Amino acid sequence: MKILIVEDELKTGEYLRQGLREAGFTVDLAQDGQEGFYLALEGMYDLLILDVMLPTMDGWQVLTQLRLRHKTMPTLFLTARDQVEDRVKGLELGADDYLVKPFSFAELLARVRTILRRGRSQQETTTLQIAGLELDLLRRRVCREGKRITLTAKEFGLLELLMRRQGEVLPRSLIASQVWDMNFDSDTNVIDVAVRRLRVKIDDGFEPKLIHTVRGMGYVLEVPETDA
Repeated sequence: MKILIVEDELKTGEYLRQGLREAGFTVDLAQDGQEGFYLALEGMYDLLILDVMLPTMDGWQVLTQLRLRHKTMPTLFLTARDQVEDRVKGLELGADDYLVKPFSFAELLARVRTILRRGRSQQETTTLQIAGLELDLLRRRVCREGKRITLTAKEFGLLELLMRRQGEVLPRSLIASQVWDMNFDSDTNVIDVAVRRLRVKIDDGFEPKLIHTVRGMGYVLEVPETDA
């Protein structure tokens, strides 16, 4: 799952990003409201963690503009403002929760998981499935034909991306930006190595084969037509 943090205090933002990454999430960080707004508008995020007091656009404005553009990702306000009217305003604008600084990371993580669980139960299943392959988004588990498969955090993120967009050829540049949070360097083979390792775990010993290379274009996860 992918989370966007919009927080202008660099120390706090980096602390949250590191903690959430260690918890298994893919995380982007923006340090002003306008940057956060454009990332949230164009990206595919499962959760937005949004400070209120931000440069260029405050958190209220960011969320208002996103909702006007029908962006419905769950949102958690994270702020030092603890007045009741502030909390009410945030919730009325469409936020899902409101956490006041200072906070414990354990509490934030619990709230993040609760929001994601609630949002998934309302909008879609918490698992992705194809041809006996099952990915549990909440428990961070992967099985194929009932056999548990152990993946690294990056492998899990890569498989989630492929399964969410099954049947779509994903170029290496998109995989690099979505899973590794980096610009694609044509001189590196990190994406190819990661896909090969994932293919060994997901496809070796199973039929049909699901992860395919489209020469000169990228990778796709799908059931071949002869097996569909």
